[in-house]
Amino acid sequence: MSANFHRIVILTGAGISAESGIDTFRSAGGLWEQHRVEDVATPEGFARNPDLVLNFYDMRRAALANVAPNPAHMALARLEREFRGDLLLVTQNVDDLHERGGSARVLHMHGELKSALCASCETRAPWLDAMLHRPPCPVCQAPSLRPDVVWFGEMPYQMGRIYQALEACDLFVSIGTSGAVYPAAGFVQEARAAGARTLELNLEPSEGSSLFHDTRLGPASVMVPQWVEEMLGG
Repeated sequence: MSANFHRIVILTGAGISAESGIDTFRSAGGLWEQHRVEDVATPEGFARNPDLVLNFYDMRRAALANVAPNPAHMALARLEREFRGDLLLVTQNVDDLHERGGSARVLHMHGELKSALCASCETRAPWLDAMLHRPPCPVCQAPSLRPDVVWFGEMPYQMGRIYQALEACDLFVSIGTSGAVYPAAGFVQEARAAGARTLELNLEPSEGSSLFHDTRLGPASVMVPQWVEEMLGG
């Protein structure tokens, strides 16, 4: 692939974190299959059984201490440092592996495990501790914190900024995504409509694989460093 691009938008999904040991949303026998999506990833599930939901995310937050960024995360951080144009990294993942891998310009469209959202005052704040015991909001003191994670039926974060970047980019790259969850699954069409080149790096073809100009299959920890080296002229 030619390195003559000036504005890149990169979308990452569960596949890039899976190689660090984080279970993917749709994996067979994975973390999510122990619970119905309706029970742990919807506002209605939280209203029905807040203890279940809070404990579920407390466990996921604590598990981050046992995983580390892999070569794909670190390669994207290198691209951010060395690429001379504009780059926006949009992730569907709620872990912090991109940041720990060295990336600074990361947009978490589905929120973050290490952040709390107060249902009373709508404040968002960094959060590392458990929520099951109903700690007070650091701003309004109400015991109404919830995970700052976008659940099904809720609007992903910063969609205006994302669509603006897609309309302006000349290269869109999707890494480790299933292509099944909207609105992210539609980003490739937005980018193509704006005239951008599109590339998919994935372990297997996504549901929208036919929409990409180029698809390269293999582990993210192998494919992403190879692509970054190519982009930087190595």
